[in-house]
Amino acid sequence: MSERVIEVVAGVITDKRGRILLSRRTPSQDMAGLWEFPGGKREPDESPEQALARELDEELGIQASIGAHVITVPQAYAHKRLRLDVRQVTGWQGMPKGREGQALTWVAPEKLARYSMPPADLPVVAALRQPDRYLVTPPPADDDAAWLRRLDAALAQGIRRVQVRLPGIAAARQAQLLAAAATRCRRHKAELLFNGPAGMARDAGVGLHLTAAALRQASARPVPTDVPLAASCHTLDELRMAEVIGCDFVVLGHVRATPSHPGVPGIGWAAFSQLREATAVPIYAIGGLTPGDIPEARQHGAQGIAAIRSLWAGD
Repeated sequence: MSERVIEVVAGVITDKRGRILLSRRTPSQDMAGLWEFPGGKREPDESPEQALARELDEELGIQASIGAHVITVPQAYAHKRLRLDVRQVTGWQGMPKGREGQALTWVAPEKLARYSMPPADLPVVAALRQPDRYLVTPPPADDDAAWLRRLDAALAQGIRRVQVRLPGIAAARQAQLLAAAATRCRRHKAELLFNGPAGMARDAGVGLHLTAAALRQASARPVPTDVPLAASCHTLDELRMAEVIGCDFVVLGHVRATPSHPGVPGIGWAAFSQLREATAVPIYAIGGLTPGDIPEARQHGAQGIAAIRSLWAGD
């Protein structure tokens, strides 16, 4: 595979009804028939904003105003490497038309996942539709009520995806805490995944988060497709295993050194990006990160950050 990285730009174009515009790749293109966010290659002398405005004019016949960065996805294919830089389109003049013979369709955001897309576009859908932070709960020590109050506070502050970890706790107490956490998450319309026995997650009616060790032992998806499934990954092999069994997203790191893993150096953003290239699964970066790191995480293809201390209310 070539070491040269092809720089590509794409736009999230939303109409007054909240629908998002997708373009279908033509028979003459790689991955013909797949749907993607409109855009194209960036020339060396162009900024991403200039390139996207030009591409949207050439492809769709619109004069677009380019807004905020959404995500940049590095993606390796069998015959090429690319970096997909995605921006919001805040407005445009003209009527979008497939000027290069491509089909266009307006899609409600909640239906984007139904469309077959190139691997680089799949993390974009996740970035648009799913939370940009994933709370990993610390153990409750000896005060379950205090732990639940902290969870309440985190949910009140906007956390909408939670991984509950209860290591070293008796099964009956785990089940009780998990049930109480599930009630609170449902109240706030937050998604909860349990890092523990699959049977306990099933009994509580929540998703399942696999440790790296549990992931390596899994030969197939351990929960139905309508039950959220995630995994902790540290290596390329683990990322590929997560993709094979159909994980909905993964956590990857540690990006930086963290007190929860003393003496273990972080892999850094460059290594994170190299691993990101190898999979289309949405990824949260983990390891010494805070909400302030989300913009940088998205520059390297992460959906957002996963964390304990920086997301646990009051820490």
